[in-house]
Amino acid sequence: MLLEVNGVHKAYGSTAVIRGLDLQVAEGEFVGVIGPNGAGKTTAFGLIAGHLRCDSGMVRLAGRDITRLSADQRCRAGIGRTFQIPQPFGGMTVYENALVAATYGAGLRGTRAQEAARDALALCGLLSLGDVPAASLRLLQRKRLEVARSLATGPQLLLLDEVGGGLTDAEVHELLDLVQAVHARGITVLWIEHLVHALVSVVRRLVVLTEGRVLADGLPKDVIASREVRESYLGSELDMEAEVAGAAH
Repeated sequence: MLLEVNGVHKAYGSTAVIRGLDLQVAEGEFVGVIGPNGAGKTTAFGLIAGHLRCDSGMVRLAGRDITRLSADQRCRAGIGRTFQIPQPFGGMTVYENALVAATYGAGLRGTRAQEAARDALALCGLLSLGDVPAASLRLLQRKRLEVARSLATGPQLLLLDEVGGGLTDAEVHELLDLVQAVHARGITVLWIEHLVHALVSVVRRLVVLTEGRVLADGLPKDVIASREVRESYLGSELDMEAEVAGAAH
């Protein structure tokens, strides 16, 4: 098993956000994560990537206990992560952003770092923009750069946090193609996305979080059709999603 999250808890003061989270992801899987606002999705990613500390429980990567490792140590161990709002170094070029990730994220130097940066940019369709200042990129390009920087660290596991947010339908489809290409490289993908119809069209497995726990976990079409899941969303948002999931799988 590549990722194992066992009995993880996280609270802020008296407010529990993650309540005994259990999640396993095998190497090579393509897993989507959904849930209502406040379900603890981004917090869970922070606990997996090391940006947040677990109050209790354990996180393992490829059998190794990484619970006490820092975010940079987990990055070098093989966990890459994007954030909801792209955070490029605006004063640097696109290439320099990827090179920094390869150098400080993966610990590479010289030619190896340069090759990792160029490879990540090529996969994300940004190689021709390598000399362009990151601050001048459009939103979709910034999203692509966010993914490229994560890829430049050489992850085994890539955590994508709502990379589709703010994009047009056409741009979302471009991003879907990119994420599928990333997964085709053999990288395990765990993807939070509020655009459920887009997510279920590509993932092989869907996990639903609510109140810091796993509510459902299985094939997208089965999860979307679950009465418990639909009630959790408190509305008909998933009516169309069920039809989309059924058609996609």
